[in-house]
Amino acid sequence: MAAHHIPPIQGLLAFEALARLRSVTLASEELSVTPSAVSHRIRQLEARLGVKLFARSSGNLDFSLTTEGASYLARVREAIAALQQVPAGGPEGRRSRLRVAVTPTFSRQLLLPRLAAFRAAYPEIDLVLQVTIPFLNVTAEDADIELRFGTGPFTDRETVHLQSDEVTPVCSPSYLQEMGPFDGFDTIDAISRARLIRCPLEPWRSWFSACQIALAEPSEGGAQFNDIGLVLDAAVAGFGVALLRLQLGASWLDSGQLLRLSPRNAPSPHHYFLCWKPGTLQRWECAAFVDWLREALPSGIHPDKGKPGF
Repeated sequence: MAAHHIPPIQGLLAFEALARLRSVTLASEELSVTPSAVSHRIRQLEARLGVKLFARSSGNLDFSLTTEGASYLARVREAIAALQQVPAGGPEGRRSRLRVAVTPTFSRQLLLPRLAAFRAAYPEIDLVLQVTIPFLNVTAEDADIELRFGTGPFTDRETVHLQSDEVTPVCSPSYLQEMGPFDGFDTIDAISRARLIRCPLEPWRSWFSACQIALAEPSEGGAQFNDIGLVLDAAVAGFGVALLRLQLGASWLDSGQLLRLSPRNAPSPHHYFLCWKPGTLQRWECAAFVDWLREALPSGIHPDKGKPGF
């Protein structure tokens, strides 16, 4: 490629810093230039590419990426990472080590199936996964990036919302045959005939509220687990009826191991967040992982997913 087709490296570095820090002032401090120089380099880069990279808010104080900007950012980071690599015969090791703490079911169902794509895009990053206990708002002190499950906000960390989900009641085909039908599982009579599998991570009050049923959160009777994957495995084993997160539990539905008892969905009160200590995203590998995972995860809910049992 002719050199005049390659954007200036100063513009690319300004673009990457502003995309990561979302602040002209912070980007200028990192690059040791004036804020006006950062703005000028971004305008030059956009003019050269012929696309808008940022959707500027009022006052130009905060920046969010356009669709084209997000796509170009991945390429720019790959190029910067390649330029940082030491040629053969150079000093030993410029690989980046990234420690990510995740909950067990999220790791198995949503992260691991996508990690091959991350390794292909960033072969120079050595990724270390650490499993955290899936209690609400747990902190993983030794991780660079951690997945938290809860309601937020988290005042001790910088945070980005990763995923919300909806829930619906499910059970195994054998349990439905034995105890059903449940006729939509949206009345006190239907619910009272079932053994409810309890989990503090996914409270039944979400479903009761969606169905406008005046029932308190069950505190006794039925099995209880502190991991969402174990809850769904217990439902497969015939323990009773469980609440299933539609994105997280898609494989249980797709396989037919669990059946939906209602066409209705209810919003879960708990969400997934990516968290990190202030300053962590100044490391390019941390910023690359956060951006990659946000793009890689499914963004939509499919209300008709899974085989109905109603």
